[in-house]
Amino acid sequence: MVAQTQIQARADARPQGGVAPAVKMEARGVKVFYGAKQALKGIDLDVRDRQVTALIGPSGCGKSTFLRCLNRMNDTIDIARVEGLMTLDGQDIYDRSIDVVQLRARVGMVFQKPNPFPKSIYDNVSYGPKIHGLAAGKDEMDEVVEKSLQRAGLWNEVKDRLREPGTGLSGGQQQRLCIARAIAVSPEVILMDEPCSALDPIATAHIEELIDELRANYTIVIVTHNMQQAARVSQRTAFFHLGEMVEVGDTEEIFTNPHDERTQGYITGRYG
Repeated sequence: MVAQTQIQARADARPQGGVAPAVKMEARGVKVFYGAKQALKGIDLDVRDRQVTALIGPSGCGKSTFLRCLNRMNDTIDIARVEGLMTLDGQDIYDRSIDVVQLRARVGMVFQKPNPFPKSIYDNVSYGPKIHGLAAGKDEMDEVVEKSLQRAGLWNEVKDRLREPGTGLSGGQQQRLCIARAIAVSPEVILMDEPCSALDPIATAHIEELIDELRANYTIVIVTHNMQQAARVSQRTAFFHLGEMVEVGDTEEIFTNPHDERTQGYITGRYG
């Protein structure tokens, strides 16, 4: 069982006066098929505004597949088919009128392995704002780059070498650069697919601290295989198993008093 000390901080994030935070994204009856194989079986989940929602479960349970539904990354897979309703601020993101490029600006993504572009640190961060026309000139772009790197906790480490390749940074710095790149276009939601799995413990701690800071301004959904990490960074946790969402609730409740035997078995290490 996850230590109580790791989830004590969750109390800070509980809504005051019994009022739940607004729902930023909503999934109802979401099913995903890869050809004839069904990967998700009718997922219902609310993603609350300016909270961290963790998706946990064994490998192959569907949590990353669900994450990719939230910004239509499954569109890039020819054999993928998505059914059901998924909304952002009440609007169906799979509606034909939706501009997928704009959707992905609003719902950014950070992948499992750091993937900086083969460009300078500056150009990595400025790429998105340039594409979307978010900066009127060089001074404004400089401000966007600096602010994004500051929010990603990287500015002080790279401010004197912005023209050096982003690929020359350490693994943890590269991941923070990717986070800076994601937030440079002012997204509303940030998706993170096991963002620390390729990092050492020190770099992981930096990313976890950053996630906790970012939730003041962004809605975050993180897929993690590390249950201690889910307990440390999230306010809500959803447990996936064999393509189903078995249980969702406040993180403290999921880890200390799960209602489903499958959840209990997973978090106590009986399987996974």
